[in-house]
Amino acid sequence: MRVAMISAHTSPLEQPGTGDAGGMNVYVMQLAQAMGDLGAAVEVFTRRTKAAQPDHVEAAQGVWVHHIDAGPYEGLNKNDLPAQMCYFTAGMLRYEASRRQHWFDAVHSHYWLSGMAGWLAADRWSVPLIHTMHTLAKAKNRNLAPRDIPEPKARVVGEQQVVLEADRLVVSTPSEAEHLRTLYGAVHEQIAVVPPGVRIDSFHPLAGHDQDEQKRALRRELGVSPDRPLVVYAGRIQPLKGTDVLVRAWGHWRREYEQGRWPEPPQLLIIGGSSGAKNHRKALRKLVAEEGIGADVALLDPLAHPQLARTFQAADLVAVPSYYETFGLVGLEAQACGTPVVAADVGGLSTVVSDGVSGELVAGHDPQVWAARIRDLLHDRDRLARMSAQARVHAEAFSWEMTARRMLRVYQDANSATGRASA
Repeated sequence: MRVAMISAHTSPLEQPGTGDAGGMNVYVMQLAQAMGDLGAAVEVFTRRTKAAQPDHVEAAQGVWVHHIDAGPYEGLNKNDLPAQMCYFTAGMLRYEASRRQHWFDAVHSHYWLSGMAGWLAADRWSVPLIHTMHTLAKAKNRNLAPRDIPEPKARVVGEQQVVLEADRLVVSTPSEAEHLRTLYGAVHEQIAVVPPGVRIDSFHPLAGHDQDEQKRALRRELGVSPDRPLVVYAGRIQPLKGTDVLVRAWGHWRREYEQGRWPEPPQLLIIGGSSGAKNHRKALRKLVAEEGIGADVALLDPLAHPQLARTFQAADLVAVPSYYETFGLVGLEAQACGTPVVAADVGGLSTVVSDGVSGELVAGHDPQVWAARIRDLLHDRDRLARMSAQARVHAEAFSWEMTARRMLRVYQDANSATGRASA
């Protein structure tokens, strides 16, 4: 089977954690690689954002990434791209026209902008359109962070059009499937629930009898104290992700400590870059200063997967305070390292975290509540150790190979339903 995968607005080759690069980049790359390992051919189409990017990159066995010209290489943000999708789609069609007839067996688009291109390409090539939204505008707008900007009407309309045209809509969790049905009118037969996976060979717990000393050494590498507890956040810095909730929680904790009511706060390590036009990272640094917790909080640039795994191994807890997540891959990666996760009880995070077993789910975004829940978990070291063991067990139920096998069946079923046999 040969699949045309579309990730128009962000390349799977980009470093997650900054700009528009996040969990979707990891999803597209890991899924494509896992399908390639199973013998499928995957060709990913993405917009060229730098003149130096080659036309074609062999990213993994059976996986090629094609950079398509569509508008200026730099200076456009995600909201500028709808005007470039005709140009982008034309580049895809020209590429396919240079290949033999019936080159692709399916189109799998990611995010609504890619769905616009995928819809036209699938129609032209007479193959099924499989689409993954990754986030839904209507659901996101219902769960906005304070002072966040709602998604534009054009995106809502575009998502509705993709729902109407897609042969299959792939979602990560049953809650996302319910959103598609209730908010967009998708039909049950159209939806396939395929959970993402985690690279359990790359994200794994520390091994050996000297794990405490290994953890201390990793903390020294990160430039933080080896002796104080460590909580980590990893992801883009934007209002939706709730990083300000953690900073305000640490400010409350520091004040309680100074009044002699609480123990000293742990270290908070925030890993990620700004997303969108506004410099949210700069604003977060300002909030850290206002809360008087500069000695407790450190910010790092996004890390590649090997370094990110080592950071999770060094942490006592990983925090995911998002206002909205369709899944939350970073929480799964942390648990694969044996690190419990404290996450907001929203969207797919209730699937990613087994509440009370591999971590805890927190209702709402009250900084004082978050501070108290994290304090209580760090204080109960026996419970934290049990959660650490169960976190790895929970993560092992998710693998990219399983995701890839399920996704290939979705493609095959869609081809059968449309009367076209795949190669």
